[in-house]
Amino acid sequence: MKNNKYKILVLSDLKKSTSTIIKSSVGLAKMIDGEISLFHVKKHIDIVKRDNQFSAMRTLNEEHNNTKKQIEALVNDFSKAYDVKVSGNYAFGKIKEEIQKQIKLYNPDIIVLGQRDSNPLKLFGDSITRFILKKFKGIIMIASNENALVPNEKMTLGVLNGSNKIFSTEFSKDIITHTKAPLKSFRILNSQEESDVLISNEGKMVEYVFEQNDNAMTTLASYLQKNNINLLCVDREKDRTNAETSLKEVVNKLNVSLLVSEA
Repeated sequence: MKNNKYKILVLSDLKKSTSTIIKSSVGLAKMIDGEISLFHVKKHIDIVKRDNQFSAMRTLNEEHNNTKKQIEALVNDFSKAYDVKVSGNYAFGKIKEEIQKQIKLYNPDIIVLGQRDSNPLKLFGDSITRFILKKFKGIIMIASNENALVPNEKMTLGVLNGSNKIFSTEFSKDIITHTKAPLKSFRILNSQEESDVLISNEGKMVEYVFEQNDNAMTTLASYLQKNNINLLCVDREKDRTNAETSLKEVVNKLNVSLLVSEA
């Protein structure tokens, strides 16, 4: 069996959106010839809530068995359905510590996280997205809970504010190969004169330019939906003072899967 080119680590809370997130991860893996490892962490305090030691141990053992079965069922279903290598693992303990251990052990090229409807920056209730953006320097996909990448189908790719770091990666050619033409570019600028301009570049790219104002993100979200954007490329912020549209705001307000560049 050949080795896959890229390793994708999917961090999941195993709630209702998990299948959608894994499906998007499979869609990405099929494009770039990747393998997937699903990882779940649960706090001990969320499992053992009894004072009796015997009851606590029994509950912990039951949770181990249930979690193992749930992960095995998920990874086996997706592996068989889409003919992609998917494995699964879990840990009980401190969430950030266990995630750091898993990142070091698995050494992923890409980490996939899921959005949250109420507050995407508080995965697992503990700001895991922000934590991963700080600790992991590689590419991160923040997968939409509703609009999954469909495996084996071409997607509509967009770029935000001239994001181009993704296109300097080795797998960018694979992504472009699986993208419908033309590429869609979206810019939010301070110059009012340049707002509402549609630019076409020999059919290879269509660019939408919006004025920076209180409604800019709402307008952008509407255009992303109209253009059926499946994946939006976003560069990480190096200088927050000059960032016209913060990554935090993008994550919070756009219901589309994001591909965040390397640090």
